Amino acid sequence: MLNAEGLRPTTDRNKETLFNWLMPYVNNARCLDVFAGSGGLGLEALSRYASHCDFIELDKQAATQLKSNLTLVNASNTAATGVHQGDALNILKGISDAPYDIIFVDPPFAKGLVAPTLAAIVDNNLVQSGSVIYLEHESALVTPLLPAHWNIIKDKQTSALRYMLIEVN
Repeated sequence: MLNAEGLRPTTDRNKETLFNWLMPYVNNARCLDVFAGSGGLGLEALSRYASHCDFIELDKQAATQLKSNLTLVNASNTAATGVHQGDALNILKGISDAPYDIIFVDPPFAKGLVAPTLAAIVDNNLVQSGSVIYLEHESALVTPLLPAHWNIIKDKQTSALRYMLIEVN
């Protein structure tokens, strides 16, 4: 496991909750893991029969490790699974494989990335009706106002974080 600045892997307990939430959505889903880090969320989705996952990671070493991990688990054979290394907000502007069925948004804390990432998802038409977005952020942060056609369908909070599943209608 890399020790990159801001890398904060989702706990096993949170991941279990998340994938229980995602059970009706993940089979054959096209996924995007925006702040991938080690790629734990996207890799878990692929292991649960998602058909595709793109990963975005700022840290070059973490992105390189993620590419190696995908090769090791042979996930690169799934339809056009790819790793994009660089600034997530810039990469989101250039993604042409949209829309996605599931987008994981779990940015580093205290970097002010939640609202601009959600705005980039809307501005770049990365979701459609029926898509879901997993959002995780620090519990002290107020969740930004969501578009009218987005509904929080699952929501949990601990002392350190808040995580939710948002459905696009």
